Amino acid sequence: MMLSSYPLWWLALPVLLLPIWWHRQKRQRVKAESLATARFLPSAPPEQLRVWQWRDKLLLVVRCLMLVTLIAWLAATILPWRGDTVLIDSGADPAWVEKEIAAAGFSTATRMPLPDDALQWLRTNERDWRSDAKLLLIARAGQIAMPARVPQFSHQLSIRTQLAAAQEAPIAALRAAATDKAETHIALAAPATRVTAWRSLFAAFDSVGDAARHYKLTSEPDARTTLIVWDTQNAEPPPTWRAADWWIAAASPLAAAPSPVDAVRVSAASTPAARAALATFPELANASTLTINGLTLKYTDSPRGRLWTSDVFPPRDADTARALYEAWQLLAAAPAPAYATPSQIFTAARSTLPAIADAKPASWLAFALLALFMIERILAHARRH
Repeated sequence: MMLSSYPLWWLALPVLLLPIWWHRQKRQRVKAESLATARFLPSAPPEQLRVWQWRDKLLLVVRCLMLVTLIAWLAATILPWRGDTVLIDSGADPAWVEKEIAAAGFSTATRMPLPDDALQWLRTNERDWRSDAKLLLIARAGQIAMPARVPQFSHQLSIRTQLAAAQEAPIAALRAAATDKAETHIALAAPATRVTAWRSLFAAFDSVGDAARHYKLTSEPDARTTLIVWDTQNAEPPPTWRAADWWIAAASPLAAAPSPVDAVRVSAASTPAARAALATFPELANASTLTINGLTLKYTDSPRGRLWTSDVFPPRDADTARALYEAWQLLAAAPAPAYATPSQIFTAARSTLPAIADAKPASWLAFALLALFMIERILAHARRH
């Protein structure tokens, strides 16, 4: 199967209307005969009639096939077009990111989000960059696993990783503590009308899994808190609150941030305190959506911890509660790569770009285009004689 790296070329298919329009026209001169008395009449240019009918159908088909082949060849031909580029981890500290970009001299470079498995993605798509382009990869420590062998690139690649920030250290410690202790500490911030629902949920959590883990609820987080449940409207969480994970109820104004439409509604109808709470969690505007165990969750990382929000917070029935418990067990924090890639620079080590996997050469399209062009010229010449 041919791999099309530039599928936008297929938007040029409407050009097929040009030969069709041209072949629907036929200009024919009125047959004129000279008369002996015509020399006494004023001269006039010969008239033309335009008759709309199909002419030279075979030639029309050949020309249309030639245009389709040309578009297919352009869509299959890869031309390097990217310049200097910065690939940025969305969870990295924005201030640190700007500082590193300026220090590396990439202030005017194009910026792109960091893809999953960035080094392998670069090896696959490196042919999109011009030969003189340079790349800068900025990510948090532990986000890029060190490959078993030194990667070979055709462009200079600089990797700058952010060392674990001070606010991330206690979060990592809390995650480790959660796996060692049978007791999970949860801080619950909710109005009296919703506290009962949350307490019932975690009481049900206590009874599953052979009651191997106890969920202890508190009103404020401490050093042992691994989860904060935020279900308080028109209030801003204290800036000192930290936890590995946050559950933000859909009724809370914070949960409305992922949708731009909802954010406009909240900012137009909520109180100043609600708008301040939205400003405290700007990461939710770029939250990712995850569907697991029949539940739709949105999540994003922040200096406070990982933020989760869903319409099922808190569950309304036993089936939803069980589905949430099972999903939460599946979403247990995965460890960081054993060997993370440190900050370093990979110089250009290859003179040729790797072949695209599962892609056949487009040379046959070029030969087909040449053959159709020759046939078109022969038919056009034969039509005139």
